[in-house]
Amino acid sequence: MLDKRIIDFLSKLPLPKGIPAGVEVMHPYTDTGVMRLVRDFYTKFYHDNEVRTGLFGINPGRHGAGLTGIPFTDPKRLRDHCGIDNILSSHEPSSEFVYMVIDRMGGPAEFYKRFFISSLSPLGFTAEGKNLNYYDRPDLQKAIEPYIAITLEQQIQLGLHTQTAVILGAGKNLKFIERLNEQKSYFGRIVGLPHPRFIIQYKRRFLDDYLDIWVRTLEDVGSQNM
Repeated sequence: MLDKRIIDFLSKLPLPKGIPAGVEVMHPYTDTGVMRLVRDFYTKFYHDNEVRTGLFGINPGRHGAGLTGIPFTDPKRLRDHCGIDNILSSHEPSSEFVYMVIDRMGGPAEFYKRFFISSLSPLGFTAEGKNLNYYDRPDLQKAIEPYIAITLEQQIQLGLHTQTAVILGAGKNLKFIERLNEQKSYFGRIVGLPHPRFIIQYKRRFLDDYLDIWVRTLEDVGSQNM
């Protein structure tokens, strides 16, 4: 079953090698409380062998997957939208937007039946206590690229469509995977979407427009991958 493969993948994630000084790696999957939430979530929404369309962000942040272990899902969304109780307390703007999209597409059960959300780097990074994107430092990007290549292949093998993938982050994240995909041929086509954090932080007055763009793109990609 897909849920067991995902849980096994996350529980066995190794730490990436060669991480530069001053960069800390977040590995929430070593925490037994996080793994309980992970098991509850994936058992609830992925207990089948259906092939999904992959959506890949950058890397987990402190207030979302860094806490819950579930990409783009903060404690509030995990409890209120997914029905999985937890004692955590945090708010991630990206999670807020993603679950607006999920609600427009029929809710978590319908959405996760078709899509698998992850990140190019399944582990996150911090520097001086703040979130760090893998591409924010050239030395970190260089160090993490082999890790991304290996873990992305492993995620595809869990049970993802390879015709088209969706990348969340239409700038540096998209350019990185396009270059890597030229070398590795993971996907036939890659579609980029504006990152949820960018939308919430800088384009909130155009929120409905971006929600429409996301829903329309995901419906199109999902239909093509069926």
